[in-house]
Amino acid sequence: MITRRAAGQLLAATAAAAALGTGATQAATEKTLDIGIDLSLTGADADSAIRMRDGAQLAFDNANDSGSIPGYKLRAVVFDDGTATAGQYDPAQAATNARKMVSDPNMVAAVGPQMSGAGKAMAPILSEGDLAIITPSSTNPDITNPRFAAQFRPAGKPIYFRTVTTDAYQGPNMANFYAEVLHVKTVYILDDSGAYGVGLADAFEAEAKKKGIKVLGRDRLDPKASDYTTALTKIKALNPQAIYYGGVMGAGVKLAKQSYDILPKVIKGGGDGVYGPEMLTAAGFPAAEGWYATIASPHLTDSNKAAEFVKLFKTKFGIPPDDYSITSYDAGLVIVAAITELAKAHKPITKASVRNAIQNIKVPTIQGTVSFDANGDLTDRTVSVFQIKEDKAKPLNDISAQYRYIGVAPQA
Repeated sequence: MITRRAAGQLLAATAAAAALGTGATQAATEKTLDIGIDLSLTGADADSAIRMRDGAQLAFDNANDSGSIPGYKLRAVVFDDGTATAGQYDPAQAATNARKMVSDPNMVAAVGPQMSGAGKAMAPILSEGDLAIITPSSTNPDITNPRFAAQFRPAGKPIYFRTVTTDAYQGPNMANFYAEVLHVKTVYILDDSGAYGVGLADAFEAEAKKKGIKVLGRDRLDPKASDYTTALTKIKALNPQAIYYGGVMGAGVKLAKQSYDILPKVIKGGGDGVYGPEMLTAAGFPAAEGWYATIASPHLTDSNKAAEFVKLFKTKFGIPPDDYSITSYDAGLVIVAAITELAKAHKPITKASVRNAIQNIKVPTIQGTVSFDANGDLTDRTVSVFQIKEDKAKPLNDISAQYRYIGVAPQA
């Protein structure tokens, strides 16, 4: 005979077993979608890359933990386009990564790349594979310029989206800052021969001349070279009021160290290629002190809107985020929103359908509503200016402490 208590226990056990069975069935029926993350995790820009990787990962983890995409889980697949040989991003490796992405039948979108040189190598391959990628930091305008569509999107539709603006604004707006705020009259321009660096320096130079700044000359630095004293000694003889550097950390860190010795009183600045923890830890102080840098987005890490994100990021990863951690997180949010929209409408989730959803979506993010124009560019054009000022009370790699926010650059 089954007692009342035993019957109750049996019912409870049966209910628990049924619940476990349902959970197992749900887990079994959930489909995993791959999302690529391509960044320069080897070489001079690795510390910045880690912060971007973690920003995107946080967006995907939050979506999985909350179950916001019915029937689906997201799996981040991380690719490194940096190589020890290049000492930074390597276009050949970036192209290899792009081929792996498009050949993955479960991959429906990607975040990255970090660098425009990598972007130029990846874009044609991603276009042929109809795989959308959202970059949190690459700013060369050619990749999304319709004049170069045959080269960078041969299949027709835009696949290269951005949560930052381009160097068509970053370079000229910094030239405006040099002219209108710093009152620079003469400048010498340097670049690192990369797609990003050359394009940024070109854009800065054109606007500087329009603003009446005299360009005394321009040189190209080899990122693999160790000694820039010949170029810097030549610049010293011309006595410019300022130098402007278009390029990334590979050459930028060495330039900061050596120009401190040879051009100690000259105004020094660059784009987002010199905005990152590497400038603080590898160039160090006092060499980095006083350098100006821009980012191609609003400054958000100190804002109330980003407070929860900053707290979660520090707790999860143990390091402070920077503004491009946020643009990477926002890129992840856009992908999550696009997939969620398709899932809730019971539409197929494929490379093509996600690309189409990203093109037309408007997503509330930390930096505001993210939407893209017909070419994949962010509709917001904000460029923010910082100056490195050492705060000895804060960790050396804390970008929010060591890069002092100046304000929004005057728009061209």
